[in-house]
Amino acid sequence: MLLLSLSFCFFSKESIQYLEMLNKRLRSPITIKINLSIKLKFKRLVNKEQKKGKADQALALFCFLKDTNLYFCFIKVPIIFMKKANIIGAGVAGIAVAIRLAVKGFEVSVFEANDYAGGKLTAFHQEGYRFDAGPSLFTLPQLVNDLFILAGRHPKEYFQYQKLETICHYFYEDGTRIKGYADTEKFAQELETQTGVEKAKVLKHLKKSAELYDLTASIFLEQSLHKRSTFFQFSTFKAALQLHKLNALESMANYNQRFFKNEQVAQLFNRFATYNGSDPYQAPATLNIIPHLEHNMGAYFPNGGMHSITQSLLQLAKELGVKFHFNHKVEEIVIEKNKVKGIKVNDELRPSEIVVSNMDIFHTYQKLMPHIKAPEKILNQEKSSSGLIFYWGMKLKTKELGLHNIFFSQNYKEEFEHIFKLKKAYDDPTIYVHISSKYEASDAPADGENWFVMINVPNNTGQDWGTIINQSRQQIIKKLSRILGRDIADFIVCESILDPRSIESKTSSHLGALYGNSSNNRMAAFFRHANFSSTIENLYFCGGSVHPGGGIPLCLSSAKIVGEMVEQ
Repeated sequence: MLLLSLSFCFFSKESIQYLEMLNKRLRSPITIKINLSIKLKFKRLVNKEQKKGKADQALALFCFLKDTNLYFCFIKVPIIFMKKANIIGAGVAGIAVAIRLAVKGFEVSVFEANDYAGGKLTAFHQEGYRFDAGPSLFTLPQLVNDLFILAGRHPKEYFQYQKLETICHYFYEDGTRIKGYADTEKFAQELETQTGVEKAKVLKHLKKSAELYDLTASIFLEQSLHKRSTFFQFSTFKAALQLHKLNALESMANYNQRFFKNEQVAQLFNRFATYNGSDPYQAPATLNIIPHLEHNMGAYFPNGGMHSITQSLLQLAKELGVKFHFNHKVEEIVIEKNKVKGIKVNDELRPSEIVVSNMDIFHTYQKLMPHIKAPEKILNQEKSSSGLIFYWGMKLKTKELGLHNIFFSQNYKEEFEHIFKLKKAYDDPTIYVHISSKYEASDAPADGENWFVMINVPNNTGQDWGTIINQSRQQIIKKLSRILGRDIADFIVCESILDPRSIESKTSSHLGALYGNSSNNRMAAFFRHANFSSTIENLYFCGGSVHPGGGIPLCLSSAKIVGEMVEQ
């Protein structure tokens, strides 16, 4: 970075005292970050920062402008010319990394092909109903809060949420119904009452899940697995000594059946494999880490719905000076002598020192860097499952349903064989129903509910999706009507549909896979693409298709990893 000395500036007495105080507190020269043009933008910036109560951000250089009692002094202050960072894609990871780089002093621009931000984490309205289009489960809210705190803001001024008392309602064909209470004691007791599995056994399983998280989170979720420094840490050494506890050599389904010896409870815990688009009958039992996030750490509902995550982060990013360019499709990552020079948009070079791609890693290589040798082994790994979603505006009020609802298939193993081996939709699918109007009444008319109805389906390999959609719709309506005891078709007043083809066209997710690569083998964590390029300097990657994986928490973790790498 280029440093200059700024001498002979006008400062007030109060500003000089503030400078001296900051120098003592920081024990290092004060750094003031400004644009290369060094135009007289300071007064506007000062006013903006002061309105936000951000005296620390304004610093003393800005403070002198608010005073009229100025005098002439000599102070030496280093000035840093702001580096530019271009972000490709305004998904939640792209927005998060933009915030992190802006806080570090980068001049950040985000280029998004769509006319909206959020990627899968967006929303739409139809005939008086509001629908969150994508992710519907919210865990680890501190990962969102951290971004506001990092920027010197109070999270609650931008984003609020509430903890769920009942996380999920589970329905089985034999009439068994289970409430997934957030309180682990109540949940364990509920499982004992409804299935006969001992309460102590459930609590033991949840404790094991917590141990898995404590053992692996700092290594697999919070750091790069592709940096040597990660493997020379005490936490890594400690985890290596306890590898046997990860149960990586046994499938998730086999472990859960062996542990619980109960089909229904095993099925309930096996479903957590779908949180990253995997098959519990192939994926390692290490994935039993996932229930910890819900049942030990808690699940939440963001006020305003899931889309409020995107909206609040977008607002923060804009306040930090991040520039968003919607309807701007990136055509190429420009590389010279193995170093990024920027990106090309509408045949125009947008230069930058840093480029971060939030685009699916497969398409990043195939479309934006076709001349660069791609890591074929990683790109050709088995992809995760996809989803078929029906957004139904229902003229109906239900008492037995909650925010999250699961209607299980009778043969779970056969369902996953269809999805991953036969590449077909199953004729008795497990159905997920999300109803945000249970917590956000304005999401539906007073006499209705907004149903987000999803089944897991294979990613797109050329199936006849028109036929699949029609058949699945009939099967879903028949199953839900049978279990709920009423013909739900009579209550559907409006409908929209999202299938693997439209998922790929809207979000650039390869084959419409929701989570990039699947985790259907014990080495899957190591076969995700790194968050940086090992051959192209200053090129980074974030989002669900790279380390550490898909889903909101892991996407935010990928942004944090990238932010820390750029700092290094």
